[in-house]
Amino acid sequence: MRPLDGVRVLDLTRLAPGPYCTMLLADLGAEIVVVGGGAGSLPIPALARGKRFITLDLKSQAGRAAFLGLVRQFDVLIEGYRPGVMTRLGLGWETLEAVNSRLVYCALTGYGQSGPLAQEAGHDINYAALSGALATFGPANDTPSFPLNLLADFAGGSLFATIGILSALHMRGATGRGQYIDAAMVDGCISMMAMHYPDWGRPVLQARGDGLVAGSAPYYRCYRCADGGFIAVGALERRFFENLWAGLGYTDVPPNHLDRATWPGMTERFAATFATRSRDAWAAAFTGRDACVSPVLDPDEAQAHPQNQQRHPGFTRHQVPVVPGLSAASSSIPATDLADRTREVLDVFGLWSEDIQPPADAASHITGLAWPPL
Repeated sequence: MRPLDGVRVLDLTRLAPGPYCTMLLADLGAEIVVVGGGAGSLPIPALARGKRFITLDLKSQAGRAAFLGLVRQFDVLIEGYRPGVMTRLGLGWETLEAVNSRLVYCALTGYGQSGPLAQEAGHDINYAALSGALATFGPANDTPSFPLNLLADFAGGSLFATIGILSALHMRGATGRGQYIDAAMVDGCISMMAMHYPDWGRPVLQARGDGLVAGSAPYYRCYRCADGGFIAVGALERRFFENLWAGLGYTDVPPNHLDRATWPGMTERFAATFATRSRDAWAAAFTGRDACVSPVLDPDEAQAHPQNQQRHPGFTRHQVPVVPGLSAASSSIPATDLADRTREVLDVFGLWSEDIQPPADAASHITGLAWPPL
């Protein structure tokens, strides 16, 4: 069994946050049908597992009828268009709620459904910037940097949308009714800054790159090793710091590591020491020492690392594992099928009509959503 066996999800998204959200739902057992409509961007194969792809022209009478027929029989709909687009198509929340009062409707956007920026274009970097998070990333007194598009797209967007959908499904069990979810990537980033907002401008986070976990503390940062590789050090607590100190071969008494006055000299000393051996030599030396020292692995190294392979034998750069593991649920990886399954899916739900034209090549890959414009 899987936790979401029997839950049906209509996915109208095409950019990363929505497809990753529905991949997570598929991993949990939900049935995902991705609705496309003509020429457009291809789906992201890495996020396509466990889904079936169909093509519908939602501006045609037959396409709309089939779509509304699916809505009547599905539990969740997720879309990622600018506010008002679905309403202009005649497929907004009010319309779909009238068709299926149990429907959980998730609108996943950058800025949310309200506010002066609601209609503005943006991407992960913009949403992270507006939340205040981006200003804290990167070297001190230098240009802000960002962790790929992991923060706003996947964490602030996909994960918070997933939480919203699961919460709404749980509430529906008590109320019998669905609801509308306004998931905004800026909002997700704001929530994740809960611990760091109060610290901003204070010793623990004085400025970008300057703080306890911001990169300036000598025991919470990365160091270059003799071979050009890097080692990550996270010895925040006193006992971990003392283990780090001893592991580096120092015999003098460890200083008060929370005293910022000790940081510049300590950083220079640590850097010089780590530069004397290779990354893997340091990683081996600290194994079992409880000093919070790890090698900085590139993506290929990460998937081959014994820790990750032991827990996830099928983990490759093209196939991430199903996580988290649930003791009473299957964790097998769903199959990926990018072929267009329009007729097959609509037949299952009794909605196929000859007025719905399949792609010229029925085995061709789905071409993604071409409607409406972003």
